[in-house]
Amino acid sequence: MNASLGRRVAAEAIGTGLLVAVVVGSGIQATELSRDVGVQLLANSLATVFALGVLILLLGPVCGAHFNPAVTLAAWFTGRRTPDGFPLRDVAAYVPAQTAGAIGGAMLADAMFARPLVDFSTHDRSAGHLWLGEVVATAGLILLIFGLARVGRAALAPAAVASYIGAAYWFTSSTSFANPAVTVGRAFTDTFAGIAPASVAPFIAAQLLGAALGLAAVAAIYAPDTAPDAVPDAAPDTVPARREPGVPSGGPEPVSP
Repeated sequence: MNASLGRRVAAEAIGTGLLVAVVVGSGIQATELSRDVGVQLLANSLATVFALGVLILLLGPVCGAHFNPAVTLAAWFTGRRTPDGFPLRDVAAYVPAQTAGAIGGAMLADAMFARPLVDFSTHDRSAGHLWLGEVVATAGLILLIFGLARVGRAALAPAAVASYIGAAYWFTSSTSFANPAVTVGRAFTDTFAGIAPASVAPFIAAQLLGAALGLAAVAAIYAPDTAPDAVPDAAPDTVPARREPGVPSGGPEPVSP
């Protein structure tokens, strides 16, 4: 992956924006078509799974398809002591781009459904069990991405990451945001996928804790020399790598990404 930093940053912003647009837009559509909350969540999760897999395949070769500051920070941390590791300069460019893209994606979804472009969410998500859900969701995502790289199966990341996020929608109490940028973006829409601004900071703290636990799990399970590269390779190898990044989430959350 030889794309310039500018192209990679643009790809991260666009990818994260489209991911949030799918999460928010499918949530709005689901609530308009059904009053059953289970059906709404099913529609929301399916749309996210399909979109996330496509976005990773499409943009991974350009930017590594992180779409997630937690993944970006993990990529930097794992390669910080190697000369070809993911540089801090790129982290400083990726994270704002992901966050701006997420906000733009939420606004785009609202615009497509004739809603106010900025309508801060009133959906309070301030509860310990929800924070625990975010810790679990993010830890599992990081373990999956970097674990696949350690065993030389990074090419499976598009399907694996999308599948994991889809499952985490249902097995976590928080519906698996697992993504600080997506969390911020979803605060800008008072819809099914929204999160109240006051709930954002604890969610992000839980996600960062989950990322740290995920990396600890990778270190505990896999030897550093398990795979050809100790740091994940870029997607459709879609996983954070040397100078090249690696995968969302979502999603989502993403993810939700």
